[in-house]
Amino acid sequence: MTTSALTFAPPPADKVELEEGSSFTPRFDTNGLVTVVVTDVGDGALLMVAHMNAEALALTLETGIAHYWSRSRGSLWKKGETSGNFQHVKEVRTDCDQDAIWLKVAVSGHDATCHTGRRSCFYRTVETNGSSAHLSHDGSEALFDVEHTYKHKK
Repeated sequence: MTTSALTFAPPPADKVELEEGSSFTPRFDTNGLVTVVVTDVGDGALLMVAHMNAEALALTLETGIAHYWSRSRGSLWKKGETSGNFQHVKEVRTDCDQDAIWLKVAVSGHDATCHTGRRSCFYRTVETNGSSAHLSHDGSEALFDVEHTYKHKK
């Protein structure tokens, strides 16, 4: 994987500068990560929530392809590198205190973002029946053969 030359200055101590200024100074948490919300640029559908470290964010900005930090694997990953479902970044936003990122993307390949083969990672709703909660599937199906695509990852 390519490394990035882009670096980020630390966030300013001045709240007005942080919230109203023009400097992009992402506030990474104590683990060096920032939360990223990803939506489809066309219809606004929520596709996934992930995390980026400084290198993933820099690579995303430089290449226009979303890169993330996998907390479970402890490694950098380029979204779509295995599945072919690349996230082409069309817009990057940050929230008021710069501790969250919003990516608006166009997904290539099968237009699937989730490792389960679905378009979105959010394919279940939480429902309650008084004393307990359960999940209800929205009926979305896999858009590609997950077993074939990820067979070398097992």
